[in-house]
Amino acid sequence: MPRVRRGENWEIALRVGVRSSTGRGWSLREQDGITRLEKRVTGTPRETVALPFRWEQQAVGAILARVRNIYLLTLQGHGLQEAARIADGKAANTGTDWGAALESFKRQKLEHGAAIKATTWRQTYVPVLTMALEVLQGPKPPGQAIDLMDGCLRGWAPGSRMRQIRAQSLSQFLRHCVEREHFPECWRPPADLKACVGIAAAASAPGHRKGDPLTDLEVLALVDALPQNAAGRRWADVVRLLAELGLRPVELVHLSVRQEPGSGEWIWWCGYRKRSGGGMTAPRRVYPLPLTDWDGRRVQWNLMERWRAGLVELPPLPSPSGVADAVGTYLKRQKGWQALMERLASRGERAVPYSFRHGYSLRAHQLGIDTGSVALSMGHSLEVHLRSYPWSSGSTAAAAFARASSERQPETERREV
Repeated sequence: MPRVRRGENWEIALRVGVRSSTGRGWSLREQDGITRLEKRVTGTPRETVALPFRWEQQAVGAILARVRNIYLLTLQGHGLQEAARIADGKAANTGTDWGAALESFKRQKLEHGAAIKATTWRQTYVPVLTMALEVLQGPKPPGQAIDLMDGCLRGWAPGSRMRQIRAQSLSQFLRHCVEREHFPECWRPPADLKACVGIAAAASAPGHRKGDPLTDLEVLALVDALPQNAAGRRWADVVRLLAELGLRPVELVHLSVRQEPGSGEWIWWCGYRKRSGGGMTAPRRVYPLPLTDWDGRRVQWNLMERWRAGLVELPPLPSPSGVADAVGTYLKRQKGWQALMERLASRGERAVPYSFRHGYSLRAHQLGIDTGSVALSMGHSLEVHLRSYPWSSGSTAAAAFARASSERQPETERREV
């Protein structure tokens, strides 16, 4: 009776691994020392393709990974031969599913849920999603989400705001593909995008903050150093508004003046709504904090009166996502800002467009305004404020306890007498 050859343990494990990671009818066999993949589906001709791996134990991991990639590609509509060529980098993944998914995602963003504006779609989503489709149709298309994201984000500096925006936009699209278009799980983006966004080299040092506060005198010196022409005067008002109102740069295009219904008082109002972990921040009243000059007197810029009279003319600012970049680009060309950057660098700090906002927070603390009120005016939660501005927590707590101890001291002395 002829002897039946039973496979070695690794061969058995390999075949089991293929059956568990694919669908019914998928199998492997050895032919002349080479691995061959077969697909048998009832009612259709048998398909087979040779894989570029020898039939040996050392290749088990590579074989399983390749079979899994080929299987996922067939789920997108590719035939076995085409899927094998794509997985081997010899053919482009030109399936129309990506184009259809993009159109579906566009409708979802513009017409459903927390719908976005058409300009936001064009400026925030289109650039990176167009690049993604080009990469997928290139000579060596990626086979999973993380590789696609790496390829599409490489052109932006690690840790930059623009890279973060691109990562979030692409991640939303890929999640839509998996959850709404039923793409394979390999296209699900990572839940945590920190590794994709990266960290700026300058920001990797311990204790680094995204910019440091400017003092009142440093802001005043900068305003005086700006060019005395029409453009310089417009940008000087940008600096004044950021410093006196503690605004995010993007909030310049959401700023207005309105009359309070109850008192009739004219107030600053910011209509910006920022997405955060807890949802959307609400539009808010903004309280001005005038700066103090060299003689200790409050600076009177009369921003409210000038705004109401139409005398505050801001420079042309791009879409909301690019306002901070526009402010930074202008300032970097100015000698006063360059000198200010060098001054802060000499004390281990950084001057950035947000430094005016940080200075507002520090000024409020120095004036003794309670932290909750400052956070309300700045448009973020108390938790975020305390986490972002250490002087609002540590030194405030120390001062509070010192004040309490001082107030109790006379009573202690009386007991000792």
